[in-house]
Amino acid sequence: MKIEQIYTGCLAHAAYYIESNGEAAIIDPLREVQPYINRSKMDDAKIKYIFETHFHADFVSGHIDLAKKTDGKIVFGPTAKPNYDVIVAEDNQVFEIGDYKVKVIHTPGHTMESTTYLLIDENDKEHGIVTGDTLFIGDVGRPDLAQHIVSDLTEEKLAGHLFDSLRNKIMPLSDDLIVYPNHGAGSACGKNMSKETTDTLGNQKQTNYALRVDMTKDEFIKELLDGLGTPPAYFPANVLMNINGYESIDSVMRKGSEALTPDAFEVTANEIEAVVLDVRHQNDFAKGHIPRSIFIGLDGSFAPWVGALIADVKQPILLVIPEGREEETVTRLARVGFDNVLGYLKGGFDAWKKASKEFDTVSSVPATVFKEAIESGDVPIFDVRKEGEYVSEHVLNAHHTCLSGINNHLAEFPDTETFYVHCAGGYRSMIAASILKSRGIHNLIDVQEGFTAIKETDIEVSAYVCPSTL
Repeated sequence: MKIEQIYTGCLAHAAYYIESNGEAAIIDPLREVQPYINRSKMDDAKIKYIFETHFHADFVSGHIDLAKKTDGKIVFGPTAKPNYDVIVAEDNQVFEIGDYKVKVIHTPGHTMESTTYLLIDENDKEHGIVTGDTLFIGDVGRPDLAQHIVSDLTEEKLAGHLFDSLRNKIMPLSDDLIVYPNHGAGSACGKNMSKETTDTLGNQKQTNYALRVDMTKDEFIKELLDGLGTPPAYFPANVLMNINGYESIDSVMRKGSEALTPDAFEVTANEIEAVVLDVRHQNDFAKGHIPRSIFIGLDGSFAPWVGALIADVKQPILLVIPEGREEETVTRLARVGFDNVLGYLKGGFDAWKKASKEFDTVSSVPATVFKEAIESGDVPIFDVRKEGEYVSEHVLNAHHTCLSGINNHLAEFPDTETFYVHCAGGYRSMIAASILKSRGIHNLIDVQEGFTAIKETDIEVSAYVCPSTL
């Protein structure tokens, strides 16, 4: 069966392309739709359907724009109520794509409209299941997102629905089916996803904790909810954009691609109170940046960190971008709903300096200098990695302040005493440094290359010891 997984690593997202006899379907497309149109043209195929597994929270789907540009029909599963024209399919309804068939299997739990699509080839053989966020490789979808939109849909209720969907709809299917999930490792839509992006259903029945045959519903709910972190702040806004509709990606790109002179950039930033987002490499940001700008580099988990730390998708944004990466930056922001980009600094940071504009720097030192500071006396140290990373191993006496929650813990940082901040490799600590400096906290020093370099210098670290071993 001709099915292609189109994987986007920065969002750990998988869309799917299916084609048979000149007809094609796209499942869970990203915001920028031209690549899907181009792919169908390679097969001289017409996009007939755009299937959505659910209302996504971690990205804005491209289904609306794709439907307008191709006349393809948008299909959602049962109970979906979007504010635009779609086919709301019935459970077990079958759609034809050339000689292939796509069967709707309603699998509520991650959300109430969540749907799995069973793929059937030209010989009527069941080939695989596109599971959305119902079933991942090694995990299942988190059940705590819908309550941010509908308060009655508690995480316990949704987890119970997910248990039933897995047992009654997914697990009875053939072991040789290929599982095609919506996400892989790195996505915030689950907690234990594998780096693998496909598997057989039979192997998942053997290895996925959520598919254990001896598990009761209460045990399932407890295990699923245990250790589930707070979802990123931008998730509810993305859900509503996917339900209500959104501005065309073409107009978003036109607006965001406006090149502004340093003077125009400065005036716009001041008059509109726009966030200045610097997406260069962290080392470049440390050497010089626009005062009060926020660093979130393109060469990291860019869009998820923007969503987690800026949160308000309507926030006006101005960009400082490496030359040649303007379109990429605006596109990646639009993927997670940040459509209010007003333009970028023409000529980049070099143009800002040539215009004799004020700029700031970040004190950043190698781990060897950090080691000397520790050995010379007590210095405050702030570790901004995730809790699990910190618990596993951390610098002795280091404070833990996870980057995702840094805006809620600003009072914990020293007012005047110099302190050090680090992460695992230097990316997140520079984000933290930029946020702190934008809030007027300048008495910080970043540790270059983070904990990776720290361990190589033989700085004393503390590892978590399980109480049962004491």
